[in-house]
This record gives sequence, C-alpha cells and structure tokens, in this order.
Amino acid sequence: MPVNGRSHIRIARPSRDLAAAERFWSEGLGLGVVWRSEAGAGHGEHDLLMLGWSDAGWHLELVHEPARPVEPRPTEEDLLVIYVDGPVPDDLVTRLERHGGKRVESPNPYWNEWGVTIEDPDGYRLVLCRRGWSNR
Repeated sequence: MPVNGRSHIRIARPSRDLAAAERFWSEGLGLGVVWRSEAGAGHGEHDLLMLGWSDAGWHLELVHEPARPVEPRPTEEDLLVIYVDGPVPDDLVTRLERHGGKRVESPNPYWNEWGVTIEDPDGYRLVLCRRGWSNR
C-alpha cells in the first residue's frame, strides 16, 4: 500500500503573520525553514513558509495570501503534540513565550497533567508532552 506509517505528513494552516509565526516555530521551538516563497514566485498568490526538523517525518506549512487572507480559526482542541519523553525544559517554554507564544491551560486535564500547552501567534496550540509515545 502506498500510504503507510513511513509516509511524510504535512500539516498546513493559514497564518496572519508569517514573520511572527516563524519567530515562534523557528527561534522558539527550533524548527528549521524547509522552504519559503512569496506571492507571485511561481507558487500562486500566497506567501508560503514550511518548517520542520531535517530528520522528522512531518513538517508544518504556513500560508498567507495577502490579497485574500484567510483568518486562522483554531479551537482549543486544535493541537500539535510533540512527545518530549521526559521533563519539558523550562528554558524551552520561556523561549517559546519570548518568541510570541502564550502558555495556556488546556480544557483537557490530560494535557495539563502530562504537558505544557502554548498558543502560537495565530492561536493554534502546541503541546509539549513529557510522556514518550511508546508509553501511551
């Protein structure tokens, strides 16, 4: 089957401000810029920023179309969960906050018990879970 557990995943979402999003995800979390293009550069009428780690099986795509911006509409349950497999470093949380993130409580007590939830500049939530995926 062509789709399996090794298939790469792209998480795509709109962004109000790609520069603010890049500060959060790159300078805050440490994702690298995989690709960047501006409107009219052969990729339609939108600005595009892709972020990820070189060894990851996923990347985050953020899009902004200056002529017709799409307002992000995240809910408190739209989560990107990263399993840290150990304590969530305080300096990482501080760095995310310094780069535009906001620490929030989750409506789901599981995430409050097992992790730290931080909103990105567009209101989407990142959970740094101290559990490892193997001990789910």
